[in-house]
Amino acid sequence: MSNNVKLKQGFDIKLVGKASESIAKNVEAPKRYALKPEDFLGMNRPKSVVKVGAKVKAGDPILIDGKQEEIKYTSPVSGEIVEIQRGERRKLLAIVVEADSTIEYKEFPVKPVDQVSVEDAKATMLESGVWPLLIRRPYAIVADPSDQPRAIFVSSFDSHPLAPNNDFTLQGQEAYIQAGVDVLKKFAPKVYVGLNGATPSKLFDNVVGVEKNKFNGPHPAGNVGVQIHHTSPIANANDVVWTISPQGLVQIGKLFKEGKYDAKQVIAVAGPKVDTPEYVETYVGASVDTIVASKIKGDNVRVVSGNVLTGTAISKDGFLGFYSNMVTALEEGKKSRFFLTDGWLAPITSRLSFHKAFGLLGSTSKEYALDTNTNGQDRPFAVTGAFEKVVPMDIYPMYLLKSILAYDYENMEALGIYEVAEEDLALCEFIDVSKHDIQKIVRQGLDTMRLD
Repeated sequence: MSNNVKLKQGFDIKLVGKASESIAKNVEAPKRYALKPEDFLGMNRPKSVVKVGAKVKAGDPILIDGKQEEIKYTSPVSGEIVEIQRGERRKLLAIVVEADSTIEYKEFPVKPVDQVSVEDAKATMLESGVWPLLIRRPYAIVADPSDQPRAIFVSSFDSHPLAPNNDFTLQGQEAYIQAGVDVLKKFAPKVYVGLNGATPSKLFDNVVGVEKNKFNGPHPAGNVGVQIHHTSPIANANDVVWTISPQGLVQIGKLFKEGKYDAKQVIAVAGPKVDTPEYVETYVGASVDTIVASKIKGDNVRVVSGNVLTGTAISKDGFLGFYSNMVTALEEGKKSRFFLTDGWLAPITSRLSFHKAFGLLGSTSKEYALDTNTNGQDRPFAVTGAFEKVVPMDIYPMYLLKSILAYDYENMEALGIYEVAEEDLALCEFIDVSKHDIQKIVRQGLDTMRLD
């Protein structure tokens, strides 16, 4: 029996440039792929285990965490290590692989999932590179192999702006999803799946062995953190659960059914500055240079690995993040606005305003070609009560953020720090009249509680 959760708080940001459900034919396959330690939250001492010039197969380890060496971060493609990028004080930034024309895969054991022990499943997942797909809550970091989670959560849909449709990107992968679920049930007594209450899922409606719950409402209804809160909330720091994406389930399922780490994925290329938004087939960590060359128009463009709320700005020859399921392109907001003609005193319908500020008359049902301009500068918090309107959780976001900034450990715990990740308060950042980097503050709080 499933619950039907109706969420009133939240806000849907409707942008121009949603990807049509077709696979692009005119995009040249990227030649270079990278793993970036910064993508793996909780990694303390990243170390390269390969040298420039080394040949690797898909699934060969190229990166480890010096404090958790059993977790292997493996190459998404076969080819040659062509670059190890380092920053200040030789900080490891990325390991770059130039791909072969035909991908070769490292082989892993194959046997029926019901005959695989939990020890064997863990060993294979750690060695192959799929383990980092598991994210631990509290703290939203790569799962610790020594943890014993009480449950595993999967959100079957993504409600972020312009997010890809999983039923399209993962079509035909139902058997792998079921296999992935069957493997993960060895680690936890319960697996929860969050469904979109407004749209049936061809992928997950027939998955068995899980508890399904439907979520209706605006973004962030698709966030797994929101779904955990309304299904089986996290009580304290030792109340460990894991989360994983639908794409992650497919990769785990393929690993155990076919004996290979297949990092292939279909991503959305979307946004106001994309010419013919659609989907592109590629691999995890792909360089976006060929995508930019063929799909993105103009020079004054910000390319984002991920969505506009939680993604990371990258260069036009940068690399997709490990967890990114889309590339978004929008105009770089560099122009100044005169307050009488294009600012806060002028009646404007071309910009979206959650607060319905004076002069901003746009409709929330209309699609907008927004740019990156924040229309303001960092200033002290203004207590408006607005944050509670976009966070469908029983917490007080403003007070939580203030307790983080004050390093008030007791109030951070009391106000729900263990229940949130950056993405859960990303809408607060979008509507914040004080222009704070709220996601950065949330990460500061999570790291403070985890490390101190």
